[in-house]
Amino acid sequence: MLGVEDLSISFGGLAALSGLSFAVRDREIFALIGPNGAGKSTVFNVITGLYRPSHGRVTLGGDDLLALAPHQIARRGVARTFQNTEVFRQLTALDNVLIGRHGHLRTGVITGALWLPRVRQEEARARESAYALLTRFGLAAVAAVEAGGLPLGAQKRLEIARALASEPRLLLLDEPAGGLNPTETQTLMAVIRRLRDESGLTIVVVEHDMELVMGISDRVAVLDHGRKIAEGRPHEIATDAAVVEAYLGSEEDA
Repeated sequence: MLGVEDLSISFGGLAALSGLSFAVRDREIFALIGPNGAGKSTVFNVITGLYRPSHGRVTLGGDDLLALAPHQIARRGVARTFQNTEVFRQLTALDNVLIGRHGHLRTGVITGALWLPRVRQEEARARESAYALLTRFGLAAVAAVEAGGLPLGAQKRLEIARALASEPRLLLLDEPAGGLNPTETQTLMAVIRRLRDESGLTIVVVEHDMELVMGISDRVAVLDHGRKIAEGRPHEIATDAAVVEAYLGSEEDA
């Protein structure tokens, strides 16, 4: 589904990613972990077209993504959330999800202004779909509430619902458990599993919460200073010497 090959990018002479390669299979939950500054979010920014790498290749189902603009990448079936929750705070929860449907609306400016029957039908279908997503994430009761007034856990779920409104094939979740309490994290883990099992999504997660990573991931890749130092199944990663050193340091460091 997703191929990242020999990816490199620098900022002001500092290498954020160096020769990074990994592949994510269809319907797989794949995690990227590593210390702060390891380059995890940079990977997402390259995949979604926000950053242009100096070298490498990114493909979705074999198609080159680096030649596309961010909105074109979204229309190819890539959706994401952000490390710092990026809901539209002054819009309602429902309107946030409707924005996620934008790429699938076929109404033009003129037909929209005339409020023709097909426009009304499309609007009704979009609202029905948005309500269904809010219900799926336990947010139907706050559909008319401004997103900025929702608790952090609800905002996290709303951001995922908005991403799903674009009907992606590949979902990128950037620290979805950040700021959540243990109960909210357990709920989120169940949500992510259902997205893969029931919707057939391929999911890539960047996360610091090791309970979530080890509990939902099929495979894990570990980054340190922009390089991949390990890749494997969760139980293999947990005991990898290079991973332990990257997180805790070596005896010589101590």
